[in-house]
Amino acid sequence: MIYITRRERFNAAHRLWNAEWSDEKNREVFGLCSNIHGHNWELVVTVKGEIDPNTGFVMDLKDLSKVMKSEVTDKVDHTFLNEDVPFLKGKYPTTEIFAVEIWKILAPVLQEKYNTTLHCVKLIETPNHYVEYFGD
Repeated sequence: MIYITRRERFNAAHRLWNAEWSDEKNREVFGLCSNIHGHNWELVVTVKGEIDPNTGFVMDLKDLSKVMKSEVTDKVDHTFLNEDVPFLKGKYPTTEIFAVEIWKILAPVLQEKYNTTLHCVKLIETPNHYVEYFGD
């Protein structure tokens, strides 16, 4: 089994806020993240599969980049995640939930169109804060 990885970058803003809580509780739980703020995000996607004897690839990395852009980063770049992104509507736009939703989008496309298995979605919010999701 071979694992290949591609990284794409995008910019987006979000706010961590529970509308059922008071302002004070939101500030207590979410701190400064209760304010609208932006990040320079990085989406790192790893797929796994066998090497195609005709190409030497598990998957052409140009195709992986195209899928990541068309399915995710083009749709979230320069948006307010809380309001502008349909797949996050009604959900808290935490890095954890965002990564899971990206998995739900990419896994079937990669399997059906490219016969590869999504192994990991790594979503980097800051250099010190990121989430890795393996589909479990």
